[in-house]
Amino acid sequence: MSDRPLVLPFDPAGIVLDRQRGLSQQLYQALRARVLDGRLSSGTRLPATRDLAKVLALSRNSVVRAYDQLYAEGYIESRVGDGTYVSRLAKLSTQLSTGLSQGLSTGLSTFEGEGTEVLSSNARSSEPLQRLKNNHLPAPRSGAPRAFRVGIPAFDLFPFDVWAKLQAGFWRNPSPAQLGYGDPAGEPVLRELIAAYLRRSRGLSCTAEQIVITSGAQQAISLCAQLLLQPGDGVAVENPGYRAAGHTFAVAGGKVTGVPVDDEGMVCQRLEQVANCRLAYVTPAHQYPTGVTMSLARRLALLAWAERNDGWVIEDDYDGEYRYSGAPLAPLAALDRQGRVLYIGTFGKIAFPALRLGYLVLPPRLVQAFSQGRALAVRHSEVGTQCVMAQFMAQGHFQRHIRRMRKAALSRRNVLKAGWPVDVPGLGAMPEVAAGLHVKVAVDNYAREQELVARAEAVGVEVNPLSSYWLEDSEVAVDGRAGLVLGFAAVPEGEIAEALMRLRKAWRPLRGASPLLQG
Repeated sequence: MSDRPLVLPFDPAGIVLDRQRGLSQQLYQALRARVLDGRLSSGTRLPATRDLAKVLALSRNSVVRAYDQLYAEGYIESRVGDGTYVSRLAKLSTQLSTGLSQGLSTGLSTFEGEGTEVLSSNARSSEPLQRLKNNHLPAPRSGAPRAFRVGIPAFDLFPFDVWAKLQAGFWRNPSPAQLGYGDPAGEPVLRELIAAYLRRSRGLSCTAEQIVITSGAQQAISLCAQLLLQPGDGVAVENPGYRAAGHTFAVAGGKVTGVPVDDEGMVCQRLEQVANCRLAYVTPAHQYPTGVTMSLARRLALLAWAERNDGWVIEDDYDGEYRYSGAPLAPLAALDRQGRVLYIGTFGKIAFPALRLGYLVLPPRLVQAFSQGRALAVRHSEVGTQCVMAQFMAQGHFQRHIRRMRKAALSRRNVLKAGWPVDVPGLGAMPEVAAGLHVKVAVDNYAREQELVARAEAVGVEVNPLSSYWLEDSEVAVDGRAGLVLGFAAVPEGEIAEALMRLRKAWRPLRGASPLLQG
């Protein structure tokens, strides 16, 4: 064998391989990168696999595998009797090189966090992507629930043993008919049971055919936004209110306007001032986040507005099962005689949010369109969860669990009320809580609100500022938006009492005017 050094058609300097990892994959990536950035230009002849293996101290098989991958993806081509060459990709190589460099500098940072620029300023993008810049959700709180996290029911009371048995029973011998593509509106048996539950417990006259199963309440809101709005249509939302709903309507092209909420719910006479208003979103049973219940007079006024203006009302009944005196209130949809109300329900506040199971009760004329729209988005829901929930309801576990959850939430509410600090300057008393899983407490100014929240967070207690539920362009002054929002169902009574003790210690130093207000 000759000791003459090999002369390769390209310089392999810089190809450094980690001997602890797959060598053929590393070589493939190194050669691919050189093709894309132009270091290996179109038409460059590659060395024979045996020669490259010798220079890089690899087995020939490693080089052959790398070449095979590059050949399969079109980066190199073989010329019979003349060796292997980089494919003729001059134009594509330039485009890919530019795209890669831009992606590394800007594109990969997309949606990295709140406050990060969502899109490159010089990138061409669609109108929905531009609207998303100012209408996206912050990352959810991580970790196990703690006091006083909002929107979380009592996970510790869910009968996971029952659920596990039902789930195991379903998957042990599932029907082949249920393993293909199902009805986009959801499993018929579950829809029938939901309709029966709503008729019996809520006084809502509906049929299974009017129900579309969704992946929670948020997908139901998204479907409404996609299918009922045209860009530029006015949308009325409660202010303060559920910001995720407003974001959804805005991304769909709606012009979102906040309508004030008072002790009777949304101030419906203000709807006439919302230009070209086609849709109103409300939480009438237990307003989010103030907790007020919409009066009968306001409900009738809202329905009259919808009929008069050919509009739609989206009723989000996210925690309507939790009523602590008397039966749960009849939904707004139960008063609807003109087919103007779309009713949203969820299992997330009775079971747990990760279940991702909710439903829409639709006016008959919208059923087919919403079923077709959901088919285009997700085709249909996961079958196992639907069938297990149907069994859970049919065997009576659902109703028993609701009673257990309602009793526990009432007990936890009482502990919060009994231990609430009463001598903190600027902080209101704990109000009566007749329904739901959270409560709003008054605070006299924004600076005090921020200080209370910060001190609570410092001792490991979650307290939400009411000011974050308001639209930025609200007509109410900043100090008028202050308050605290506390969920009281997420943790047992002992943890609530301990959290209250920590709050009292953290807030005890507060005296008179807030230091943030002085000077």
